Amino acid sequence: MAWNEPGGGSRDPWGSGPKGGGSGGPPDLDEVFRKLREQLQGLFGGRMPSGPSRGPGATGISLLALGAFVVWMLSGIYIVDQGWRGVELTFGRHADTTEPGPHWHWPRPIGQVERVNVEQRRIAEVGYESMQNRARPVPTEALMITRDENIVDVRIAAQYRVEDPFLYLFNFRMPEETLKQVTESAVREIIGKRELHYVLTEGRTEVAQETQRLLQEVMDTYRTGLDVVQVAVQDIQPPEEVQPAFEDAIRAREDEQRTINRAQAYANELIPRAQGQAARVLEEADGYREQVIAQAEGDAARFEALLSQYQAEPELMRQRIYLETMEEILGRVPKVMLDSESSQSLMYLPLDKLMDRRGGATSFAGETNVDVPQERDAISPTQRAREALRDRGTR
Repeated sequence: MAWNEPGGGSRDPWGSGPKGGGSGGPPDLDEVFRKLREQLQGLFGGRMPSGPSRGPGATGISLLALGAFVVWMLSGIYIVDQGWRGVELTFGRHADTTEPGPHWHWPRPIGQVERVNVEQRRIAEVGYESMQNRARPVPTEALMITRDENIVDVRIAAQYRVEDPFLYLFNFRMPEETLKQVTESAVREIIGKRELHYVLTEGRTEVAQETQRLLQEVMDTYRTGLDVVQVAVQDIQPPEEVQPAFEDAIRAREDEQRTINRAQAYANELIPRAQGQAARVLEEADGYREQVIAQAEGDAARFEALLSQYQAEPELMRQRIYLETMEEILGRVPKVMLDSESSQSLMYLPLDKLMDRRGGATSFAGETNVDVPQERDAISPTQRAREALRDRGTR
């Protein structure tokens, strides 16, 4: 017979006796909830089942309120990680920007804390889009026109970080998207002011530097709270359709530059040499000028000295000058021809043989042959004239 069939008495499925009468069955849930409700009513005031009504439980309410307040205040404790900053807001107004570490601020709904990573370097890509391990070109951003009306494919990566967390969060709407658009605009302005050849060769560094400078100026003007760390040129190439022709033109320019460099090296070698030769010629000319001037001054001084002597002894000085002049002239002539009025023969004096210190007989050319004495006995006419002048001066 089932436990709930007629005649089954007050049995239950657990085999216990009447309700509340057994000790081995589970407790009565209705009884448990009834007792709990009575206890709560006794704590906060109310009518007890077997007594008069009571007033509200002030002590219980105070304890619950105090506990709730403590829990609410403790919820205002927060921790800022390293490399992050905390932006505290009180009733929606900026209160403070906290450094890494534990802090406390009014919990919601009075206060609010926003955390911002200020050390992370974010990247704004212009002209391409990174997808996993490859980059997908974006022609609408990459194709730009130069000053000489050529089209070039430019890909730029701008690295930036958050410098002012409050300005980044609340002063400007969508600052990162704005930075990317400003980067594209700055690159177009820089490329549009330069020619294609310069951009493709030595102008890459200048394009990156000018783009970073212009981008930072605009970001500071907008007060976005972003700091542009670096702008890197990923690639600058002509469009794919005309890239082979541009490569040929670049090779031709490289050959031209190589020839110019070779010619410049030759000029750098030749010009200093010519300058040295010119300097040497100038120095030689200066030396010759000084020599001529010194010689002229010496001749003038000697002439003045002779003039004073000539004025004192004119005849003697005349004879002396004549003899010195003849000595200088005959000293350079190896042969002397003597014509005597008393004789019909022409005598020939080989002075080079006489001064050769090799003694012996020497014949005169002509009709008469004369024996020439040894060199130790021979006295030149010049020497005899000097001796005569010396004797005359002594007398």
